[in-house]
Parts: sequence; C-alpha cells; structure tokens
Amino acid sequence: MTNTSQTVFPAPDHDHERCANAAIAHAEAHCAARAQRLTPIRRHVLEALLASHKPLGAYEIIEHLAQHGPAQNRPAPITIYRALDFLRDNGLVHRIESRNAFVACGHNHGDNDLVVFLICEKCGAVGEAPDGGAAEALKASARAAGFSPKSPLIEIAGVCSHCRESRSAGV
Repeated sequence: MTNTSQTVFPAPDHDHERCANAAIAHAEAHCAARAQRLTPIRRHVLEALLASHKPLGAYEIIEHLAQHGPAQNRPAPITIYRALDFLRDNGLVHRIESRNAFVACGHNHGDNDLVVFLICEKCGAVGEAPDGGAAEALKASARAAGFSPKSPLIEIAGVCSHCRESRSAGV
C-alpha cells in the first residue's frame, strides 16, 4: 500500500479522534485568519461531517445532531444549510454532487484549485486525492475552449485500497 492511499483513505483502525481534532484545529485557525466565526452550530455541523470519512446529506447531519448534539435538539434544515454554506464558502467542506452530500475538508488548498474525490462504492468513504498534474491540463483545455470552470471538482467512483484488500483477503 502506498503513502498516497493511506493519506487519501485513512486505515480503518486509524486514530479518528486525532484526525477529527486536527481538522477542527485547522478550521479554527482558518476562520481566525479570515476574521470569520466558527459558531457553535457551524462547529457542530463540521463535527458531524468529521464523525466519519463518508459524505452526509443535510438531513443526515440533522439526524446526527439530534442524536449527538447539544441537548439533543433537532436543528431546522435552514440552519444546517446556512452552516454548510459558510463552511463551503470558507473551504472547510466540499459538496459531493453525485451524492448530494457534503464531506469535511482538512486540506489547505486555494478556492480555484482542482479537487479530486475518490469515492469508494463499497464502504462509502470519500478521499481527497492530489490532482497529480491533471489540474494544469484541464485548465489549459478549458482555456482553449473559452470555458471558465465554476466548480473545479472531479469525482471518481471505484473501490478503495482497504475494501480491495479485505475482498482479496476473503473478508
């Protein structure tokens, strides 16, 4: 297994608490640097997304917060969508179009950087992969066509290394 697969898809037994805490620390620093507030509801929405490496829809976030949130309150959908808009505008979450769901982002990339999502069809995990030089080729193709991309995201479905290994091991 390569380092890239380990960083794109954390091992099933990785220290998820440390992983989530690092992402929250990144979000706090990112918001502070932009003079933005990571309000309690925004933080709770981000924590819900960080609870696993799988994308969640807005109503799944509502369910998660109702079960695990402060005083088990069920937030209104508009509250969740506003928090997601803030988190998305600040590069802390991405929308997975094919799943109509959101995933937390702990990477520090630019607003116009190409983001490549690898989506495991078996376990549902989503990994954010380095573009491997694809960004420049795609930008050149878009410029040549007189096209200006609005959302530089690529989604690739397949099977992650962990699921592939467990399948070959007979699990």
